[in-house]
Amino acid sequence: MQIEWKSCLRVGISVFLLFLCIHYWESFAGILQLGIGAAAPLLTGCVIAYVINILMSFYERHYFPSSSQPLVNKSRRPVCLIGAFLTLVGILAFLLRLVVPEVVACIQLLLAEVPGVLNYLVDLLSKINILPETLESFLNDVNWKEAVSKLLNLLYQGVGGTFSFAAGMLTSVVSGAMNLVIGLIFSIYLLMGKDRLRNQLNRLMNQYIRPRVNNSLHYLFSVLDDCFHRYIVGQCTEAVILGALCTLGMLIFQFPYATMIGAVIGFSALIPVAGAYIGGAVGFLLIFTVSPAKAILFLVYLVILQQLEGNLIYPRVVGTSIGLPGLWVLAAVTVGGGILGIGGMLLGVPVAAAVYRLIRADLKNREVPQMESPSQAEAETESVPQQAVE
Repeated sequence: MQIEWKSCLRVGISVFLLFLCIHYWESFAGILQLGIGAAAPLLTGCVIAYVINILMSFYERHYFPSSSQPLVNKSRRPVCLIGAFLTLVGILAFLLRLVVPEVVACIQLLLAEVPGVLNYLVDLLSKINILPETLESFLNDVNWKEAVSKLLNLLYQGVGGTFSFAAGMLTSVVSGAMNLVIGLIFSIYLLMGKDRLRNQLNRLMNQYIRPRVNNSLHYLFSVLDDCFHRYIVGQCTEAVILGALCTLGMLIFQFPYATMIGAVIGFSALIPVAGAYIGGAVGFLLIFTVSPAKAILFLVYLVILQQLEGNLIYPRVVGTSIGLPGLWVLAAVTVGGGILGIGGMLLGVPVAAAVYRLIRADLKNREVPQMESPSQAEAETESVPQQAVE
């Protein structure tokens, strides 16, 4: 076997770079973190562009598709882009209109009920003779409403008087707002020129990457795009259905905070598996401040609704679309949540679905009948990525 000097050079450079990364890992991680932080607005713009592109592509398919007028063809992209942004803004405004008034009313109710709850606890402890007499007399003489008010004022004054805390909060808010604005602008540029960018990327890959690797990368990207697209559309559809059913049922049974809890349940349903428990816990706590009995009934109603949703709605809307068994959905949510928190829960399922599909396709290509010749098996294996690209 003849060994070329170029292969030895590549192996040597790879080993040397790996040694540098391991030996200077802290410096390398710091540089990587700095680069990701600097590119955060652009990454945000890419995420926004991908989500908006789903709506924009839908509008483009229905915006006078059979028209041959030049004006219609030129206006299709900007009109559909504006329509997609306005749709998302309208959805967010609608959710805020439902949630914010209810949250304000709930906070006011909690502040009004806290003193009474504390007095009730003191009386209960006094009846069962747990507190010492001196402590009991002290607690009975306390004006809990005034004490809670003073405590809130002290916290407000303490936080407001801390210049460093206020400056840090202001810096974080301004930085986040600037990153969001830059990301929005960058997403608009991406969406307006997505066809040109796709052609440029294909030209670069065709010239600098080997054909077989190029076909495999196209196949990988197509699978990832299909899994994420199906997951986003399916989860949003399922969240709307679940939130609407929850709100309708709460209005029928006259549970308090129906619109707000329905919106929270629908929004939390975007998180697979764990989202239902998060929304249910929030709803239970809110209803418990009004009526503990209704809070328990709400949990019973939500469990029944979750069973119907999990067995009838979710398999038809999301389960069949991503093609991932329930066991791996739970595993993807658990691992993703442990690594990246809420973001990991959202990304874990489509990534796991893509990996599952890739492994399944590779197994089918490898499990070739013994009667076929090796040349036929190799030809079928190489044709799978090319067919996916087409």
